[in-house]
Amino acid sequence: MSNPKRLNPLAILFNVFKLFKQASYFIITFAVVVLSDGYLNYVLLGLLGLVVLFIVLGALSWLRFTYEVSPEQIHIKHGIFIRKDRYISRNRIQSIDLTQGIFHRPFGLTKVDLETAGSDKNVDANLSAVTYDEGLRIQEMLKGNFDEGNNQVEETHDYFKRTANQKDLWIAGATSGSIGVILGLFGAAFSQIENIIPDTFYDATTRWLLAQAIESLIVIALVIVIFLWLIGILGSLIKYGDFQITRYEHELFITRGLLEKKQMTIPLKRIQAIGIEESIIRQPFGFATIYVVIAGGEIGKTAEAHTLLFPIIRKKKIDSFLENILPEYNALPKQFNSIPKRAIGYYLIRAVAIPILLLVVTLIFFQNWWMIAAILVAISLWMGWMRYRDAGYQINDQYLSVRFRILSKETVLIPKRRIQSVEWIHHFLHRKQGLAQLKVSILSKQSGRHLWVKELDEKEHNKIIKWLEN
Repeated sequence: MSNPKRLNPLAILFNVFKLFKQASYFIITFAVVVLSDGYLNYVLLGLLGLVVLFIVLGALSWLRFTYEVSPEQIHIKHGIFIRKDRYISRNRIQSIDLTQGIFHRPFGLTKVDLETAGSDKNVDANLSAVTYDEGLRIQEMLKGNFDEGNNQVEETHDYFKRTANQKDLWIAGATSGSIGVILGLFGAAFSQIENIIPDTFYDATTRWLLAQAIESLIVIALVIVIFLWLIGILGSLIKYGDFQITRYEHELFITRGLLEKKQMTIPLKRIQAIGIEESIIRQPFGFATIYVVIAGGEIGKTAEAHTLLFPIIRKKKIDSFLENILPEYNALPKQFNSIPKRAIGYYLIRAVAIPILLLVVTLIFFQNWWMIAAILVAISLWMGWMRYRDAGYQINDQYLSVRFRILSKETVLIPKRRIQSVEWIHHFLHRKQGLAQLKVSILSKQSGRHLWVKELDEKEHNKIIKWLEN
């Protein structure tokens, strides 16, 4: 085993940031309470004390952290007051990801994330700041690309690679739907900034806006929306810039990011299903996103239930993409068993139940807003129809394909061996009409994902059960 090594001293800064993040709720609450009483000096003094304390703790944490790497395992020692020794066998490591944030790249550093097969964060590990060459060495050694003399084994195979060009990324940003999130954040930020804007400036701006013609206000609103839309596009370009996916013998390797450069490995044995997502904006233009559902990993580490495989692709090119990147999953069906017509009522009722209740409340208490509520009911009816039309399933040799829609249309291909359970659910109305709901469960990063096809013909039950048994 190699000599114990320490992280780069910049890790002290990351430790301080982590401590502030963990204490952010307390700090904000304390600052709001004290500032409301006019004690600004106490807030500044308290923040200064925390900065000094966190710098000391961050330095001690860095000083007490060491790691050793061998072709068999990684050994980490850490802890300021209570020393902990963690040994992670190479055979237990599922993925080794490198991330170069905006503070890493100027110094040639990277963060190394080691993820095991379990869902407990205490058995995973990360090295917050090592040199980029050291990160590559750790990655290659723990992936088994070193011989007995710790010499790197050169790869001789020609592997398939696929990149996302600038045009694709522009389309991905323009159709991502992120403008809604940005508008929400913009409104939340403005509501907070409003409290610190001088009253004279705020009143003058309000009078000026009220003095403008309705046409001018529309133009101003459009300019703001377009500006925020361009910010969303820029965000996609930064997040997915230099996107490349490479297929190796036992894993997929993804690199992406302009400011924060990420390198992620996806072991093929962890892939539980592959999905095709078509948003309402992208579907009319024939674009989709490809993702994979991965088993294991720390619960809560990411809010996503799946991992992006390719940010945007034309639907007609999906088969060729899978043929090269994931030929094991190149079995997407062309036709699906659809939902019977007698089930359409369930889809429409589920879609409009809350909007109709909102419309009734509006008609009683807010008559001037009834038109908006009526439009919402119409949109909900349309979404209910879309969900009915798109729902379905197909069994194909060793694969089950499930298609459904919440907002985006999704098609998920699941190998039979990856299905954890299949459940049929029907209430008394379903039984009278010969309908049932299909629930398919698979593993994912969030410990489990459940896919539904609602109001299938009950006759399909025996067909799917027999397919599973075979």
